[in-house]
Amino acid sequence: MIGRRRELAAVQRLLDEAIAGRGGRLTVVGPPGSGRTVLAAVAADLAGERGLSVDRAATAHAPGPRLVILEEPGPTVDTADVDRLVLEGAAVLITATEAGGSGRHLHLAPFTGRELADLLPGRPAGTVHAIWLLTAGWPGPALDLAAAVPPGAGEDAVVELALASPSRGEFLTLDMALIRLLEEYAARPLPPTVRARVLVRLAGELLGDPSAAARRRELADEAVRLAGASEDPRLQAEVLDGRLHAVWDPAAAGQRLSTATRIVDLARRGADAGRERRGLFWRFVALAELGDLDAAEAALVAYGRAGERDGDPEAAVVTLSRQAVLALVRGRLELAEALAAEVADAGRLAGLADTARLTASLRGRLSLLRGDAAAQVAPLRALARRLPGHFFEVTAARALAESGQVAEALLEVDRLLPAVLAGAGPRWIGAVADLALVASLGAAPAAAEALYGALLPYAGRLVVWGGANTITGPVDDYLGRLAARLGRPGAAEAHFGRATALEERLGALPWLAATLAARGETARAAAIAGGLGLPVPGVTGGAVTAPSPEAVVWRLVRDGDDWLIDAGSEHARLRDVRGLHHLRTLLASPGHDIAALDLVAGGTGLVTSLPDPLLDATARATYRARLAELAGQMDAADRAGDVERAKELAVERQALVAEVRRAAGLAGRTRRHNAEAERARVNATRAVRAVLARLESLTPVAAAHLRASLRTGGYFRYEPADGGPARWQV
Repeated sequence: MIGRRRELAAVQRLLDEAIAGRGGRLTVVGPPGSGRTVLAAVAADLAGERGLSVDRAATAHAPGPRLVILEEPGPTVDTADVDRLVLEGAAVLITATEAGGSGRHLHLAPFTGRELADLLPGRPAGTVHAIWLLTAGWPGPALDLAAAVPPGAGEDAVVELALASPSRGEFLTLDMALIRLLEEYAARPLPPTVRARVLVRLAGELLGDPSAAARRRELADEAVRLAGASEDPRLQAEVLDGRLHAVWDPAAAGQRLSTATRIVDLARRGADAGRERRGLFWRFVALAELGDLDAAEAALVAYGRAGERDGDPEAAVVTLSRQAVLALVRGRLELAEALAAEVADAGRLAGLADTARLTASLRGRLSLLRGDAAAQVAPLRALARRLPGHFFEVTAARALAESGQVAEALLEVDRLLPAVLAGAGPRWIGAVADLALVASLGAAPAAAEALYGALLPYAGRLVVWGGANTITGPVDDYLGRLAARLGRPGAAEAHFGRATALEERLGALPWLAATLAARGETARAAAIAGGLGLPVPGVTGGAVTAPSPEAVVWRLVRDGDDWLIDAGSEHARLRDVRGLHHLRTLLASPGHDIAALDLVAGGTGLVTSLPDPLLDATARATYRARLAELAGQMDAADRAGDVERAKELAVERQALVAEVRRAAGLAGRTRRHNAEAERARVNATRAVRAVLARLESLTPVAAAHLRASLRTGGYFRYEPADGGPARWQV
């Protein structure tokens, strides 16, 4: 119990209270290896020295002073039983990894460097310091590591252990103890081969730090340079593998595939079975990114078989989880659900730190496909708080949109866009795709344009997250949605066409249904979704392709003396002008013709004088006579071969015919001219166009939609074009 005076004093006080006839409770809290079990054993010895009996069950009945030790009691222990023990005069000592319940809590602290040196007498100071760095001073891990370092061994043995030991953190979480050790040794002069291993391991451990992207690349590149100067295939394979893990460059899928093949070759030459498996796994990831899922699945099977051959239980868990991902991609939901359950069981047995994260990812994706997106928002936001900088809040925004909360999701685009565009890491391309989907539902054109530019270099590929623990569709699907939002139907159709072709080739039915719905082929999308037992995309959940009618409502309303327009993410305040009154009248009656006279009269119409004909009888007779005369002259010019004269006559005849047609109504009836109607047409058109010109600088998307939807003339009409709201509130 070196360095545990505070803890011993607390236990002694608990026992003294029991001897004095007062029961008590003390909960000792600390992580595995913190010394809770040792402290409980010492407490039992101290109780025996004081003549107290020791029990280890909450249900024991023996009134009077005694010590009851409950180690990690869990939910099976009734709080009432503990309270009864205290009332009976017992000293209750509980050990737990987390604080909970009533009574006093004693939080164990790790050893200081001096305390650890006292615990490990005879070890060199450098070795003790390295062990302290690697274990953060917790006694259990420190003693285990010290036992693995032979007595008299130098610091190189500790470095080797640091390089070989797996990180105790989950994916994207920092193992600060290991990082501290690696940082210290990276600053020392080391042989080139050792330095290469230290640098690349440090780069990989810094993956959880989103601010360290540039440093990770520098460390990994330096390690590759050092390893390349050696002729050791094992070292080269180790460093190349470490660089792929540390850098996670989404643009380098092709290079990743070739590097994976090289890792496999180098590992086989160096008889490094573990590194060979890693190369096979990287091959699977790269092939998935490039959209070749059949070849990716074959590489995954090879990776799994290599794990079985080498007795690696973690490889079996990883293989099961990625097979579940592929089942989700193809719409085999029951199989994916069963595989997720197997991952949970096998991961616990293998002690895989990421088991909970893997199963949560699989089950979360399954819930999203089945339309239960709302339940995923809170867990994703909790992960965002726990792992800032890794874009979990972006995925939460997508879940918001898929649950129908489009307006709230669109606010996240404004909040998150700068960080996403400047980001990097294993979740980056997935985050861009998620934000693109949300932006396509109504974000500002500038945001949609920025996301389109970020995704365009990856057209033709799949959106693969990290080590392919999630795959969320073709990049072209997201590009198509953004292009549609930006009013580029040709580009949207091209992207959607490439996406559906890839989805059909892969048999990715859930993706295909979503893309077809976004493309407007709703009947086929509904048929596919119905066959899978999934909600129709964009209607009741699943992959959102369009906002619900309730969500897509644009407004043009009065606010005092001004007008307010709210069109998705676009908002503007406008001073009152006559054109806004005309616009509101049109928007209130989509698909209906409204006379210009009614617009300028506020809908009541004008009483006008009887219109005059545009051509009277004398004018019509004069036109007919001249047309007949021209016909004779053109025949004469043709007979004489006078081509120039014939052309001149033809031009005059065309002009006369056009004038007659302008003055004619339906079925050749005389068109009549009304001065008031003409003035109404001109004034209403001018007023509406002035409003649209003003809106182009304030709400460009709304202005583009209105220009495509409004018809002017003697009758005005709002015929909603694509890209607008489901309805207007006016």
